[in-house]
Amino acid sequence: MNRRELLVGGAVAALAVTGSYRSGALAQQKLVLKASDVHPLGYPTVEAVVRMGKKLETATNGRLSIQVYPSMQLGGEKESIEQAQVGALAFARISVGPMGPVVPELNVFNLPFMFRDTAHMEKVIDGEIGSEMLKKLSDNPTAGLIGLCWMNAGTRNVYNSKRPIKSIDDLKGLKIRMMGNPVFVDSMNALGGNGVAMGYDQLINALQTGVVDGAENNYPSYASGQHYRYAKYYSLTEHLMIPEILVFSKRVWDSLSKEDQALIAKLSKEAQQEQRKLWYEAEEKSIQQIRDAGVEIVKIADKQPFQAAVKPVWDKYGGQHAALIQRIQAVK
Repeated sequence: MNRRELLVGGAVAALAVTGSYRSGALAQQKLVLKASDVHPLGYPTVEAVVRMGKKLETATNGRLSIQVYPSMQLGGEKESIEQAQVGALAFARISVGPMGPVVPELNVFNLPFMFRDTAHMEKVIDGEIGSEMLKKLSDNPTAGLIGLCWMNAGTRNVYNSKRPIKSIDDLKGLKIRMMGNPVFVDSMNALGGNGVAMGYDQLINALQTGVVDGAENNYPSYASGQHYRYAKYYSLTEHLMIPEILVFSKRVWDSLSKEDQALIAKLSKEAQQEQRKLWYEAEEKSIQQIRDAGVEIVKIADKQPFQAAVKPVWDKYGGQHAALIQRIQAVK
C-alpha cells in the first residue's frame, strides 16, 4: 500500500468514526485522536502534545486519547494540513508560514523582523492579538481547521555550507531553502540570497546533493534534524520569529460534544505554556549539541542593513495590514 492509499484509507476510517460519534451511537466509545509533527519524539512541540494527550486521557477516563505520529511519519506540514482538513488526523502542529496564504492577516507574523525579541512575540500571541488570529483561522470557511493554541519556535537563523554570514553581502548567491510561502522567498531574495521554496521533509536530501547551500531555522530544528552535518556555518541573522500553531481538524471538531471541545481548548492553552518551558530547555541543549559538533555560530554586529533590505517585503505584504502591524508594535 503506498502513502496515498494509506492516507485515503486513514481518512475514510477517521470519517467513519467521527460520523458515528456525531450521531451519538459512539458517544461513550473510546476515540483515539491522531496528531502529527515533522519533529522527533522529545522535541518541545511533540512532547507538549504527548503530555496533553495524557491529561486528556485522565480527564475522560480513557474515553479520549491522542496518538502522536512524530518524525514526518505522516508526511511534511503540507500533508499534515491536508490530512487534518479531510479528517484523517485530528491534531497537526504547523508553522504560520503555510497558513499565511489562507488567512492573510497571519502573514503579518511572517514578515521579517516583525518582533523586537522573543518576549515581545510571546506577549503578542498570549494576548488579544493572538486570540484574534486563532479565531480568524478557525472561522475561515476554506481552511477546514480550528486554531487551538500557539507554540514557540524561537528565532530563525541562516545556516549554510559555504561561508559564515557576517554581513548582508555574505548572503549573495547562496541558495537558501525557505518555507513554502512567497513572503519567505521574497525576504531571502531581498537579502541577496536565492530563496528556494521547499518542504522540511525534502531538506536533508537537498543539503546532501547541493540542491541548496543551506536553510534557515531555529536551534532545535537545526540540531534535531542534524543539518549541521551538511551546513556548519550557523549565523545569527534572527530575521524571523514565527510562532507555530497547534490546529485541529474542523471535520473532527464538529463531531465532538461541546464539553469535549471545551476540554481540548482548555488543555491546549495549558500546552501553550508548557511547550514554552520545554522550548527554552531544548534551545540550551541544542546550542551545546551543535557546538560539540564543531558548528561555527556567527554573531552579526550590525543587523540594520538586513532590516533595511526587506522594506520592499513589508510594503508588498504588510501594506494592507498597517493597523494590525501598528497594534503589534505597540505591545510592550
